[in-house]
Amino acid sequence: MRGEAAFIGLDLGTSGCRAVAINAAAEPLAETRTALPDSTRPAPGRVEQNPEDWWQALTEVLRALVAALPDHRPAALAVAATSPTLLLADTAGDPLGPALMYDDQSAHQAAARIAASAPTSSAARGPGSGLAKLLALHDRLAPAGPFWALHQADWIAARLTGVLAASDWHNALKLGHDPERAGWPEWVGALLPPGARLPQVLAPGTRIAPLAPAVVAGTTDSTAAALAAGLARPGEALTSLGTTLVVKVLSPQRIEAPDYGVYSHRYGAHWLVGGGSNSGAGVLRREFDDDALVTLSARIDPERDSGLDYYPLPGIGERFPHPDPHLAPRLDPHPGDPVRRLHGLLEGIARIEAEGYARLAELGAPRPRHVLSIGGGAHNPTWTRMRARLLDCTVLRALRQEAAFGAALLARGGAADG
Repeated sequence: MRGEAAFIGLDLGTSGCRAVAINAAAEPLAETRTALPDSTRPAPGRVEQNPEDWWQALTEVLRALVAALPDHRPAALAVAATSPTLLLADTAGDPLGPALMYDDQSAHQAAARIAASAPTSSAARGPGSGLAKLLALHDRLAPAGPFWALHQADWIAARLTGVLAASDWHNALKLGHDPERAGWPEWVGALLPPGARLPQVLAPGTRIAPLAPAVVAGTTDSTAAALAAGLARPGEALTSLGTTLVVKVLSPQRIEAPDYGVYSHRYGAHWLVGGGSNSGAGVLRREFDDDALVTLSARIDPERDSGLDYYPLPGIGERFPHPDPHLAPRLDPHPGDPVRRLHGLLEGIARIEAEGYARLAELGAPRPRHVLSIGGGAHNPTWTRMRARLLDCTVLRALRQEAAFGAALLARGGAADG
């Protein structure tokens, strides 16, 4: 029998799967990761992944993690994943087709149906919502019998436990769940197609199945990152500089403004308010590798403007802070100089970040006291100084960078509650 308990957090991101193990004192024990295949884009605005790729990556990192902990006993596990990535599964839990990813914006007809019924404050409005994805997938796949609507984290937990009916507050928000009343509103039920089943929604960290290890309800990747970073007081903010850009600020009140791509997750006694842009480091990767980003960034003066007016997007469409499915990238002119080109791109993304926090403040959220940063971009000191200038506040790299660490904290708390 192995000895000390290990609590495992899994994070399924856009491009990879990570696993982190911690002990009862929240000290890291081991970490493993592997890459995921790129999303496919079979039509404009459509972004898909194969759920079986997630499972293959997850089992790979779990095997490596357990092998790295020969003297520890896995005690509990939680999953963080992208929101609102969604798939349809049959009653055995097998996917009926590909999953629509969080940045899929193809469900326009479904969004129009939702807009006619949903309150204007609902996070389920818009073509990127989980509910719009459910309706669009049903129209495309035409299931012959009963089926489950499952988020990425829900499906992974189901594979691990055999329990198909469990989700969490954070993932279910954009499917229409009401976090204040803790239930599915009647208007959501009225929109569901025949045979559709929605999961039971649990508080993050609630035990789903008493296995060895126990599996507890997970959360979204950005909320897990906030847990890992240690956000605790209103006004504390977190920016994720990954493939896409996500901004979050802790607020004493809930703010829902789906017309602006803004929504709130329950977070202890407070609310985690934020939005996600399609801009981010994914745009940088199209032109610069890691070495070029380091060497060229060192030649940029972050205290000066580039003179370029870029809005860096990977393709057509934006979610936040300017929600517009038809918004085109603004990447011209190209100055010819790679240093100035990178300067303009970094500055463009930083301006979107600043506009994002300004939008949240305009809607009633606190202005950031300081901003903690996670993701690959958090390691770029030039970009950090540039962002601090545009945000007019202190910007720091978060001590804990991994959403998987936040998921491990949920696993630890769920095991204690159990």
